[in-house]
Amino acid sequence: MEAEYLILNKELPQNKDLTHDKYKDKIIRELDCTLIEYMHQAILEQVMEEKKTQGFSELKIFDSARGVFTEGGPAFPGAGIQEKNHIQICIRNSNAIKGFFLPRKEKDFTPESILKDQKKWPLS
Repeated sequence: MEAEYLILNKELPQNKDLTHDKYKDKIIRELDCTLIEYMHQAILEQVMEEKKTQGFSELKIFDSARGVFTEGGPAFPGAGIQEKNHIQICIRNSNAIKGFFLPRKEKDFTPESILKDQKKWPLS
C-alpha cells in the first residue's frame, strides 16, 4: 500500500490523537482503517483475477475481522490491563452470522437484590 501511495504521490493517512486524550492512544485510526480496507480489496481483486484466468482461487475472502485495542493508560499502577481495553469485530459477510440474541432487560444487581434472589433459589 505504501508503495502505491508513493507512486500516486499521495500521503498515507495518519492515525491521530484526540485532543483530550492524555495517553495519546491514536484513537482516530485512519491509517489502520485504510490498510485493512486496502488488504481486503487486494485479496478480492486477486481472487477475481485467479477465477478469471484459472477458473478458481485458493484464496479465501475474509468474512470478518477482529482487532484488539489497548487504550486509556494502566487500569492501576503496574497493570498490563488498560482502562479501555476492548475488542472490535467487523462482519463483512452477513451470512457469517448464524444467530443473534435479544439482550435481557437490565436487572437490579445490588447486594440486597442478590440476597433476595438467593432466598428464592437456594443452592442446596
